[in-house]
Amino acid sequence: MKNWKTQTSVVAIAAVSQILFSAQSYAGTPRDTLVIATQMDDIVSMDPAEGWEATSSEMIANAYQTLVDTDPADPAKITGVVADSWTVSDDGLTFKFKIRTGLKFASGNPLTADDVVYSIERAVVLNRGPAFILRQFGLDENNIAEKVKKTGDDEVTLVIDKPYAPTFVLQCISSEPVGSIVDSKLLKEHAADNDYGNGWLKTHSAGSGPFVIKDWRANEIALLEKNKEFTGGEVKLNRVIYRHVPEIATQKILIEKGDVDVARSLGSSELSGLADDKDIKIESYPIPRIFSLGMNQKNQYLAKPEVRKALKYLVDYNGLANTLLKGKAVVHQTFLPEGQLGALDENPYTLDVAKAKELLKAAGLENGFDITIDVPNHPEPLGIAESLLKTFGEAGIRAKLNSADSKEVTSKTFARQHELGWMQWGSDYPDPNSNAEAFASNPDNSDNTELKSPAWRQSWEIPELTKMVGEAVLEKDAIKREEIYQTLQRKVLDDGPYLLMFEPLDVSAVRTDVSGFVMSSKFALYGGASKQ
Repeated sequence: MKNWKTQTSVVAIAAVSQILFSAQSYAGTPRDTLVIATQMDDIVSMDPAEGWEATSSEMIANAYQTLVDTDPADPAKITGVVADSWTVSDDGLTFKFKIRTGLKFASGNPLTADDVVYSIERAVVLNRGPAFILRQFGLDENNIAEKVKKTGDDEVTLVIDKPYAPTFVLQCISSEPVGSIVDSKLLKEHAADNDYGNGWLKTHSAGSGPFVIKDWRANEIALLEKNKEFTGGEVKLNRVIYRHVPEIATQKILIEKGDVDVARSLGSSELSGLADDKDIKIESYPIPRIFSLGMNQKNQYLAKPEVRKALKYLVDYNGLANTLLKGKAVVHQTFLPEGQLGALDENPYTLDVAKAKELLKAAGLENGFDITIDVPNHPEPLGIAESLLKTFGEAGIRAKLNSADSKEVTSKTFARQHELGWMQWGSDYPDPNSNAEAFASNPDNSDNTELKSPAWRQSWEIPELTKMVGEAVLEKDAIKREEIYQTLQRKVLDDGPYLLMFEPLDVSAVRTDVSGFVMSSKFALYGGASKQ
């Protein structure tokens, strides 16, 4: 018996190869095809209930729809997608979603309320990486049948455990990929050993978005094809091809020659080199992620508030933003990324060695002290850390750099064995609670807790702020909720054990004949893209 998956893989990849060869022959890619050069060695699974890597999440976002979604231009705004409308009970515990009629999956199967219930159920029961986003509402394998039900032909009811702010619940439901609605009929056909079709969906697609994930090969290529059943508007491209190009210099050459339409992983020097190319435009959007260093409060020096503040005056924020990180990141000193409810555009700290020396003197450390900085051996963290060695030294702080792979650095901070440790923290979902719980909440500071947030990793005991975070997620008044998050950010900005420095940008070099290419706060979206 022939292996259907292998057979279709060979055919699909052969077709892609032919397209790329033809594109090079005619000095340009086909008009109905978008070719993207990127670094895509992170993919583990294409199952929305499991895959949580940056590249697979983006592909899933282009192949599936969610109940609701955030506006790409305004992440705080929520709009209906699969859900036509919704209501919330007076006690804040029951959400009723009216499911939009006429939607179809790529298979041709109609999208119904049963698919919505099945999608939430399988994500909760499979309990893979992103499942906590849904399980935090008190959902588990024992109660899911009672908490999520079809209560009408086109109605789904969700019952949660606490009266959270409705926007918080909706933002989590919109979270991709775990909030994606899957084709239950198709997955039941491919289920094995009660796996909800997970084994099959790792390498296939079962969505209703503008594209179908046709195939992918690790560290090589991925193919998305137009979903002919899509009802959300015209999809002008017939296919989107991702090419794994790990060398950023090669990406630059490919887009200059027109062999790819988009380059997704360029560095500052490559971007600068393309600035005057009339055939290429640079597009960017803030990523909901923060570059920072954590200050472990177990360290006798970092436990002093004057020292924490002194370090915040010993970062060359603007210098780094204009050189090493030029075009790739912006100065950002608060824990909520741009666009989220309550996010502040306040950057009070600048490089001020004299001010830092005053603070160190007030702490009784006018002669400085020794400290170790742990960072991953990647260009940007290393470049930032090397700059800190210089500016710290100007104030008498003798810093030592310890670089290692990301896993080793993360393991060290998780064990609270660092002094100054690199953190690249991203929001798990587009609601301020995600980062507030990370940076301003530490309900259990014991060594054996399961909640190892950035605040816990710094051994920062903050009962007052932890209480405020708990109150904010239950506050239904949006204005009051926003005010709480702004207060939390200012308290962390003033006294927190973090050097919050930059928010990275998702930057793409795009050929000028490409239009409709949307950079959202989460992913690049190609449903509305076209080529001249």
